[in-house]
Amino acid sequence: MDRLDKKFINTIVVGGGQAGLATGYYLKRNGIDFVILDESESPGEVWSRRWDSLTLFTPSQYNGLPGYPFPSKRGTFPNKSEVANYLTQYVKRFTLPVRFGKKVIKVIPDTKYAFEVITNEDSFFCDNLVVATGSNQRPNFPGFKQLINPSVFSIHSSQYKNPSMVPPGDVLVVGAGSSGVQIAIDLAKTHKVFLSGKPTFKIPDFVFKYLGPVYWWFINNFINIKTPLGRKAKKSVLAGGAPLINVSMDDVHAAGVTHLSRVAGVDDSRLKFEDGSLRTFNSLVWATGFKPDFSWINMKQEFENGWPKTTRGVSTDVEGLFFVGMLFQFGLTSAILGGVGRDAKYICNQILERNQGLFTSSPQRKRTF
Repeated sequence: MDRLDKKFINTIVVGGGQAGLATGYYLKRNGIDFVILDESESPGEVWSRRWDSLTLFTPSQYNGLPGYPFPSKRGTFPNKSEVANYLTQYVKRFTLPVRFGKKVIKVIPDTKYAFEVITNEDSFFCDNLVVATGSNQRPNFPGFKQLINPSVFSIHSSQYKNPSMVPPGDVLVVGAGSSGVQIAIDLAKTHKVFLSGKPTFKIPDFVFKYLGPVYWWFINNFINIKTPLGRKAKKSVLAGGAPLINVSMDDVHAAGVTHLSRVAGVDDSRLKFEDGSLRTFNSLVWATGFKPDFSWINMKQEFENGWPKTTRGVSTDVEGLFFVGMLFQFGLTSAILGGVGRDAKYICNQILERNQGLFTSSPQRKRTF
């Protein structure tokens, strides 16, 4: 197969969620020829699969992607259906070239172009590759999970939908971050619920109610990798999760949920807690977050704690490889709806600069599909 027979395009974006769509907005605005590949069948499908009562942790006015403010009323916290609908509208509004049902299986170097992107159906070739698969890639479990009695009902928070799917009896939600707290309160409507773990920091409600614009400006401009405060915050976020917003441990107690210390392991089929107590439960919901999975990138890309080594999303090892939507990629808001646009714009500018160099050394390559 010679070059003209290959499906070539200047830039490929892997992932059609918020990070990929924000990147697509800037690529299209700057006249860069690109396509977005996504394994889902429709925009927002990932959001539609989350638990039924899920709401965003930030008010609607801070949830807009570039060029299109979130349409819900200011001060409200959108639910998962509103987010899914918003992403669908976003694709249509800007006629973004998203190819759904394209699961990227592997990316390898190419001798003529920079990358070959192999999907479940075919292959594509490109000079620039943007990985926008987000921060929620693979469910994370503690190592001792495999020692728990298999008769205990056990699911990750990404599998949870509503209380009806959980068998009767005592339920332990492991992990007291935002997701764990929301799920525990939801389950308490029908079950006796326990929540284990140290809660993440709670941002007081009055901050968003009365100081919202100032607070948003502050975390966008100061809580990033360029400031000492931001670098300290990054370590905390990567280790313990995002702060509690619009929900608190007071809400947990009001719902009748019992708060327990952190789960430390398993002792004779019983869960062992840091305070030394031993307990058994009928069901477990693991709100223990996610871990990155870039195993499909078959190139000399270095990783640290599972995350690629980059300079603000630009690979330090592979020329033409970029990332958008990673946890704390540049700042606290890098992985959320209202903050991902800043990183997407930066990466687009890097692609523009790279293309100028490519087009200077050789004629501009045209897409072949």
